[in-house]
Order: sequence, then C-alpha cells, then structure tokens
Amino acid sequence: MNFDVELTLLSEEEIWGDKQLDVLKKYETMSLITDLAILTGGDWNDTDTYRCRTCRYYTRSSDNDGDVYGVGSNGKRYAVSRESRIHSIRPVIKNSVIFDLISQNRVKGYNECEEVEFGEYPQCVPMAKVQKLLEQEYRNNNLQKTGRNYTFDSAAVDNRFQSFQPVTYDEFRYRGKKFIRIEARSNYTSYKGTDFLLSNGEEYKNGDHVWVEVSPVIWLIDDKSKTLVCKRGILAGIRFHTPDKKYNGDFKTTEMYSYLNKYMVKDLFQNISLKEEQIKTERRRNPYGLNFKQVSEEDIIKGAIESGVAVFLHGPSSEGKSARVKQIDPDSTIIYLRNATPDSLNGKSVYNSEKGEMIDVKPTWLKKLEAKCEAEPDQLHIVFFDELTNALPSIQGIAFNIILDKEVNGIWKLPENARIVAAGNEMKDSLSANQLAEPLFNRFAHVYIKTTTENWLKWASEHHIHPAIYAYIAYKKGEPLRSKYDGEKPNADPRKWEMASKMLYQTKNPEMLRALIGEDITKEFVEFCNQEVITLDDVINGNYNEKYVQSLNTASRYATTTGLSQVNEENMEKVRSFIEKLGAEFVAIFDTLWTRDDESRLELIAEARLVRGR
Repeated sequence: MNFDVELTLLSEEEIWGDKQLDVLKKYETMSLITDLAILTGGDWNDTDTYRCRTCRYYTRSSDNDGDVYGVGSNGKRYAVSRESRIHSIRPVIKNSVIFDLISQNRVKGYNECEEVEFGEYPQCVPMAKVQKLLEQEYRNNNLQKTGRNYTFDSAAVDNRFQSFQPVTYDEFRYRGKKFIRIEARSNYTSYKGTDFLLSNGEEYKNGDHVWVEVSPVIWLIDDKSKTLVCKRGILAGIRFHTPDKKYNGDFKTTEMYSYLNKYMVKDLFQNISLKEEQIKTERRRNPYGLNFKQVSEEDIIKGAIESGVAVFLHGPSSEGKSARVKQIDPDSTIIYLRNATPDSLNGKSVYNSEKGEMIDVKPTWLKKLEAKCEAEPDQLHIVFFDELTNALPSIQGIAFNIILDKEVNGIWKLPENARIVAAGNEMKDSLSANQLAEPLFNRFAHVYIKTTTENWLKWASEHHIHPAIYAYIAYKKGEPLRSKYDGEKPNADPRKWEMASKMLYQTKNPEMLRALIGEDITKEFVEFCNQEVITLDDVINGNYNEKYVQSLNTASRYATTTGLSQVNEENMEKVRSFIEKLGAEFVAIFDTLWTRDDESRLELIAEARLVRGR
C-alpha cells in the first residue's frame, strides 16, 4: 500500500444526530455481521436466519462517563464498556482523494444505497465441503501461501485486562480463491457454553479451526460528506480502550485507533497499489470534484426534484410516467389537468353573507399538500400535474402561473418542501394533445421516457410481475412488450402487461389475456407456457439426465428457469447449481426472479456466488 488512508469509526451524530449521514437514513443504522467477526468474539442477533445477522458495533463517541457509545443489533444507541471485546468494528474512510477515485465504480444496493468495492478482507466461511477440502489440503501441505496475512488480537473474548497481543494468520490460495485458517473464539460459546452456527449452516465451537474466504470489502457511499462506511461489522475481539484510562472522546489516544491504523488499514488494502502520480492526475483531470458516472432518466428526475427544478416527463401513455413519480414520492399530490377547472386548480372566491365580503377559498389539492408538507417538513412532496399537454390553453395558463411563481391564484405560496413534476403526451401520440407554449416549456427540465426491455425487466422483477410473463418477455428480447394500436383490437404495452400479470395470478389461465394484449400475442404466450420443462421436483430429486438437459431449446430453458425460481431457501443452492447447466444467462434470470430485491435473499445469492465462483 503506497497511499495514505486513515480509518476511523462513525460518531453518534453521524448515526442518529443532526449530522446523520444521508446513506444511513436510507440503509438504516443496523449493521450485518461477518462470519469472521463472530469467530473473533462479536455479538449478534438473528434477525431472520443465521444468514442475516445484525451486530453490535462501536462508535467513536464518548458516553461522557469514561466509556464509549455503541450501536445495538437493533440499531439503537447505548453505552459500552471501553474494555469490552464483543463489539464489531465497522471502519470508516474520510479521505476525499480516495473517495473521488473509487466512488466512480459505484453500484446500487439495498434501498437504492450506492456501494463500492475497495480492498479485501476475510469475511464469510465457505460451505462445509470446501472447509473439508481446505483442511485436508492444509494438513497435506498442499496449499500455497500468497505472502499476505491478517493481524487480530490473541486475547480471549472475556479477558478485558490483557493489552493487545497480535496474532497473524497467513493467506492461502486454493482454486483461484484466497482463505485464512483461524481458531474460533466466539463470544457465544464463551458465555452460553454451546456451539454456534455460521452462514454456511454448520455448527462450530471454540477451538475449532475454521477457514474464512478473503473477498472484496463493500463500502456504503455518502456523497455529501465524502465518507465511505463499511457495509458490515467485519471484525471483533479488539478492546476500544484500556480499563485504567477513562475515554474522554479523544479517539486518537485509544487502542482501537491504534489497531485500525497500524494493522487493519494495512490488511484491508495490501492488495491495492495507487501511485501518487495517479492521484495527482485525477486531481488535474477533475479539479471541480465532479461526478461523471452515467445517469438514468430516474436519476435526472430525482436530481431535478432535489434541486428544486420543475420536471416535465414526455412520452406516450403506458410508459409509466406516473409510476416513476410514485416511486420517488408514493404520497404525491396528483392533479389531472385534462378534467381540471379553474376553480379546482386555482381555488375560488365566495361571498360571506355574515361579513358582507368575498373570501378566497384554497383548492382542495393545495390544502392536502400543505398538510403533508407541514407534517413532514424534512421530506420533499411532489405536486404532479398529469396530462398537461391535454389540458385546455386556459388551464395551461393557470398551471404556468403556479409553476413560474410557485404560487396559487397569486395568493398562496407553495410550501418550501413542495416540488413540481408535470407530464403529458406528445402531439404525435395523442390526437387531444396540445403543444406547450414556449414560456411554459422553458420552465422545465425535460425527461423523455422510453421503456426499454432492460429497465422493464428490472421493474418487473421488483414489482412481482408473474414469472411466466417475465420469462416470456426476456425470451422474446422485449419484442411483445408493445404492439401497434389500431383502435379495433387490444394491443400490448407495458401497462397492459402489468394488468395481464394480475389477471394471470388470479385466474392461472393464460387464455384470459387475449382481452388485454390481443389474440396473436396471447397465442404465442400460451405456446411458450406449454414448453416442455424440468420441474422443481425433478431437480430436487435428481430426476433428469444430463443429455436431456442439454437437448432443451432456448424457450424451454427460459420456461424451466421460471418454474425453478419458485424454490424455497432450503433448496435454492441445489436448484441454482442445476441452472448453471442451462447457461450463465439463465443463472442471471434465476437470481433476479428468486431474490425480487429481498435483502436476505440477495445475501444468500451473494454467498452462493462466492462459493461457486459465479
């Protein structure tokens, strides 16, 4: 490692307080725990299964009584003895140069949180059969050392008084992967006297030698503060501070700080080489610290809304314009301008006979918007003007005044946390559409919505579209996603397929769909659903032969994969292993259908990929 990185921990303000990191608002304050942290003494809570565990982890904030605040397995704050060893370490990087370099490689993870891989560390245990193979090869002296190693504390988990005594574990290479062999010293066994489970489903006890795979470390990205937060608690067994010295908040004087920046930082990044010249080059190339990653239409919509810029969504009906708004603000205020009247949009004046004067009455939509914005002052709430191009010119004029001045009827200002989004059809897509006046057009950021096969399949996987429909659209490369509208017979479009999914779930009869998507596409869909397949029972019971599997045509492979995606968690790995015989494309489809953006299932798939290398 030839670059400077200082590791630290989160403060209580960054987790719960006024300086709470934006990424933690989305990801939540709880943290998953690695197998390594359990093996080195970390305490945890089983939130769902032994594969989805949350840990207790340290902050760097003093409790003002000589000890330190920790985060419980439920994400809540509580005071922790400074000499405790059962809390996990969740390291943090606050280095703008490193942040600017590596955050370009970000991907989206849980709840739209952006993540990046940086460095490597032992984290998860492989399956039992791999454990046995590794141990056998180790005892036969057949494993090759990589020259790298990892340093932990050799003290017993319940020994609060022993100072840091390093113990180093060598890294070995086996079949292209890297592992360490560590002696288990779990807090669970120490305190409860029983064996404990790790993520491979196997039981262990203290004193066992366990193999842990070295894999990329995932960091959560917080753009506003240029902070990287380790996604998991990755190690335990390290005292925060000595029992004879009260902790006053000076983190750099602690044993924890010393360990992080003498040992862990070296271990995490020993596989990385970032030359100083690279860093200088990056600084010269991007002096303004801008982010040049590719963005989607959804990213632009969110960026405009957060910036207070009104957005206009263009596109034909059925392209999901309102659905995109609902994804950003499920409780958005929708105004259908095609049917709007001046009074419904702008409010009205009524005569008060008691006072003998005219009084102004707010429109209903504005009252509801004000109530939502007042109840949630930290949230942005969208006013969605739908079908703006289908509105009469007089209604467009009223909408223009609201958009221009953010004011209704020249009287009532929109709340500070209200944002404007509008949508409409193009004139070529709708006979009733009107062209926007130039001053109104120029008040918007314009996003042109076009549903591609790729983003529809992603949306379908997240919204429980029937797997047979998903597989059919994927098999046909999106060709049946739309068909031409002739005004006489039903045609297919993204919205119709959503309706078709609901009908198929309810009736279980694909013939029903001709009322929605037309007879020709329905006939082809029925033929696809009637493909010869290998069933879930066949795979679980091994009732198939390799020759028959290889003879399946492409449509049968899609249909087989769809049916197998209904497998439970217990048999997932067996089924996924079978699908590898069909090809990598079908493994990707299975992973998407089976996980459906479920965090615990995503974790299971990630572990399956680690074990099988794909």
